[in-house]
Amino acid sequence: MSDLPDTLIRDAILNARYFVEAVFQGARHPGKTPWQRVTIRPILLKEQRYLQFSFFDSKQTFARNYRGREAETQLAELLAMPFKSIQATTTEETIRVQFSKNGRPILHRQPHGDKQIELDMAHDRVKPNLLDDQAARPFLTAIGVMTADGRIRANQQRKFRQINEFLRLIDETDEIDAMYPGPVSVVDLGCGSAALSFATYHYFNDVKKLPTSLSGVDTKAHLMERHRETAGRLGWDQMNFVTGRIIDFEPAGKPDVVLALHACDTATDEALAQAIHWQSPFIFSAPCCHHHLQAQWTTTDTPEPFKPVMRHGIMRERLGDILTDAFRAHILRLMGYRTDVVEFVAVEHTPKNLMIRAVLVDAPPLRALVDEYAALKAYWGVTPYLEELLGQELQSVLTSI
Repeated sequence: MSDLPDTLIRDAILNARYFVEAVFQGARHPGKTPWQRVTIRPILLKEQRYLQFSFFDSKQTFARNYRGREAETQLAELLAMPFKSIQATTTEETIRVQFSKNGRPILHRQPHGDKQIELDMAHDRVKPNLLDDQAARPFLTAIGVMTADGRIRANQQRKFRQINEFLRLIDETDEIDAMYPGPVSVVDLGCGSAALSFATYHYFNDVKKLPTSLSGVDTKAHLMERHRETAGRLGWDQMNFVTGRIIDFEPAGKPDVVLALHACDTATDEALAQAIHWQSPFIFSAPCCHHHLQAQWTTTDTPEPFKPVMRHGIMRERLGDILTDAFRAHILRLMGYRTDVVEFVAVEHTPKNLMIRAVLVDAPPLRALVDEYAALKAYWGVTPYLEELLGQELQSVLTSI
């Protein structure tokens, strides 16, 4: 990193009057940083100011509090590490340093203008919303989440939280910063009301400053027409909405990001299959209802230990949901994706709160993963619909080890 961005980041973090938060994430060179992500924020402990460093190593997060020379030393060590991106937020501006493919640091400075961020040094505090800024107002108003005077509608509070938590999940995916300087191609399969489609476009295009195109796909023609009109009013001419089936959609080029958010039943499997066919680097899927696997249980024998569970309809349904998503996540791992299943919004806001997040790492599957998949299928006597859709593409992986 050159002296200028290095000094700007350091001075911003050490300024007790206006420093809010800093995030170091990603590694320019694999294995050269012990942490995937480090966040720094000021806190008050026994009336004294500390800098709290939270370190995430892909498995767990632990925090340490430093002050004075110890904080300066710890910060110097972080600045010397080859992170992909560093962002420091102050009450007045956001300073972002990202690295191009050849390792050149690119500096971005975005003043907050009239809407300065308040300094909050509480030990436990709520994370700021990614959409809590003036730039989000036009699209939030256009999709009905916000009123014209900038207030979140009372009946849209849950939707607003869901949008923010979804964008935060994308933002916390380390490899996203490797997309710099763009352009970024996004496909939302089964986009429905498209609130998250518009939010995703805003995030990449306006927040991350990456030239972005987005295609939404759904069978509901009246919704697609409405979304095209909304995108036109916003001047977002790189958004396109297509009426059609997920399984029939052909993008102009390989999408960088595929979304499948609350696509019902097997539509989720169709979206995942398409993303795998396209070898899209990022997949974010929030499954909705699940019926295909549960229908197979009507013709299979229930494993003896689970008969007390399967006796109750609600438990049978929830177990079917869990198994379906477990199969989906496992197949993604078999197909070369690093995959995790997370809760992306609290259950009190929506019961449909699981997110399958997959990042293409193109690593061959271990024999153990193949054996686990075969054992799970045999135990329940089912075949996931995603396996049927992938056909020989998955079979070649299962038989190659």
